[in-house]
Amino acid sequence: MRFYWLALGLLATWRITHLLQAEDGPWDIIVRLRRRAGNGLWGKLLDCFYCLSVWVAAPLAFLTGETWPERLLLWPALSGGAILLERLTARKEATEPAVFWEDEDVVLRKEQTTASGDDRRAAGE
Repeated sequence: MRFYWLALGLLATWRITHLLQAEDGPWDIIVRLRRRAGNGLWGKLLDCFYCLSVWVAAPLAFLTGETWPERLLLWPALSGGAILLERLTARKEATEPAVFWEDEDVVLRKEQTTASGDDRRAAGE
């Protein structure tokens, strides 16, 4: 296998997986496909980049590999390469920091102070 076939297979795996999982596609065809898939098995498959890349990589590995052992090794390699590309190119969503404030006047539990232990026993503690 030549290196450029590996590179082409990897880029094609990433591109097709990204198109199916994260993009609307031309004329919103892909987004309609995802809506039609719903929340079932196919819908969940289209929501997960990692899962989808495994199945997109399978036919590409079959087409680019020359022998069966090479095809079997290419399958997870193309999926893994597409996942690495996705991690490198994905935009990080900015999360707002949690709001924290201290209020010294708020007390969750107040202790009762008594003069003797007999008062606590009478109260049932």
